[in-house]
Amino acid sequence: MALFEILMPQMGESVMEATIISWLKKVGEKVEAEEPLLEVATDKVDTEVPAIKEGFIKELLAKEGDVVQIGSPIAIFSTDATEIEIAERQPKSTPAPKEMAEIQAEEKKPVIKAPAKTAAPQPEPEVAQVASAVYIDRFISPLVKNIAKEEHITEDELQSIEGTGKDGRVTKNDIINYLKKQKHTRSGYKSNGCVTSPIRSAVEKGTSIPAPIAGEDDEVIEMDRVRRIIADRMVESRNVSAHVHSFIDADVTEIVKWRSRVKEHFLKDLGVKLTFTPIFIEALAKALKDYPMMNISVDGYKIIKRKHINIGIAVALPEGNLIVPVIKDADQLNLVSLAKMVNDYATRARTNQLSIEEITGSTYTLTNVGSFGSTMGTPIILQPNVGILAIGAIEKKPSVIQTREYGDVMAIRKK
Repeated sequence: MALFEILMPQMGESVMEATIISWLKKVGEKVEAEEPLLEVATDKVDTEVPAIKEGFIKELLAKEGDVVQIGSPIAIFSTDATEIEIAERQPKSTPAPKEMAEIQAEEKKPVIKAPAKTAAPQPEPEVAQVASAVYIDRFISPLVKNIAKEEHITEDELQSIEGTGKDGRVTKNDIINYLKKQKHTRSGYKSNGCVTSPIRSAVEKGTSIPAPIAGEDDEVIEMDRVRRIIADRMVESRNVSAHVHSFIDADVTEIVKWRSRVKEHFLKDLGVKLTFTPIFIEALAKALKDYPMMNISVDGYKIIKRKHINIGIAVALPEGNLIVPVIKDADQLNLVSLAKMVNDYATRARTNQLSIEEITGSTYTLTNVGSFGSTMGTPIILQPNVGILAIGAIEKKPSVIQTREYGDVMAIRKK
């Protein structure tokens, strides 16, 4: 038999701790490898944590509601069920003689009772007060609290939201659905600037950025949570990395011809729609393999050279925001696998079904500004990457090409 610890796993970049929402298994139960063990919450996501391998739960080291540091032990597993049974049959240990004597001496001390106070009559609680008390002890995850704070939802308003989680817990979807139902501008917003943002911070620090003032006929639309995070991260990235842009026209005429020939085969025989994105991902993965010093992260004055080539792909969401799912070890995948992953990620990204593992860990990013009709763009680096490749729209352009028969000639090429 052997004992091993279950540790709080990494929940994404920059996440240092997680709150245990609920244990899905009890002491003594057998847990299969990859079977959900507990539900946790961070300021970014609520998710289930699976067991790393099969075993029997000997002890739970953290309770529901505890905040646990990433990498800290949360449970002890045993490979043998008999060890759990033996532990349960053993009688509780009695105190040592010295400890027993101290306990007995403590018990013999006279107890001095305070004079009794006459309690003032309390009014009968109103029905509304009793009803609200039902929600007071509900666990609110850090993620939901963050959303509530950024959307200016008061504590009373948050407690009144009907939860669909365990024991009536308010989930991420619950609060998002609640916000969607709110047609009016949130009462916590003031057009003269109470929202914390990089621009607002600059104004408060006395820099030269003027504070915008809403006119009488203007409509004030507060950013949603995701858009605020994107705005803040873009400004932060500018401060972290020096952005240098380089533009080049790539002749993709032969790629366009090849895709036109095989796309029907991909769809009919392989069951996958072939777009240009997986083709560019394959090319980017090969380039990063040839130039590994672009597949790095910078930590102060240290350079972290990444072993894996994980390419993030920017996906536009219906509400206008962006999310970046990550294709891990892209250089190890063929074009069919890349095409399937791109289509799957794009579909699930738009329905909010991506896990935290699927949107973290990128080492380089690809974005397609051509989908907006742009021929080029200057995207902002997604930290902690050191670069991002923007693909523009493919257009017919006049070009000088070299031929065997006629030498240099003018031709129409796809660029």
